[in-house]
Amino acid sequence: MTYYLIKLLLTSTVVVVISEVAKRSTLLGAVFASVPLVSILALTWLYFDTRNLDQVARLSINIFWLVLPSLSFFVAFPVFLKNQLSFALSMVLSLAIMIALYLLMTLVLQRFGLRG
Repeated sequence: MTYYLIKLLLTSTVVVVISEVAKRSTLLGAVFASVPLVSILALTWLYFDTRNLDQVARLSINIFWLVLPSLSFFVAFPVFLKNQLSFALSMVLSLAIMIALYLLMTLVLQRFGLRG
């Protein structure tokens, strides 16, 4: 139980720190947010939980391929905001685009034999 609390505290601290830094400097907040901290933590926790290097490597490769559709969010969201859509609608539409591209990417990856 202590291990899970440590994981939870460390992971949530990263999110809080990034949001607090972004209040002061969006550029510095973006630098911290763009570093794949969540992925690094997930790879680390998976390794410590399983000691399975093959599983860690597969997760890393899958993260790489799925970063590509996630980038659509960061293109669509500011475009919607700059076109005077509300924050909530911009968020929903950007997430919908990203989710659709995630689904498409998973189908493409499965077609080429890359599985979890």
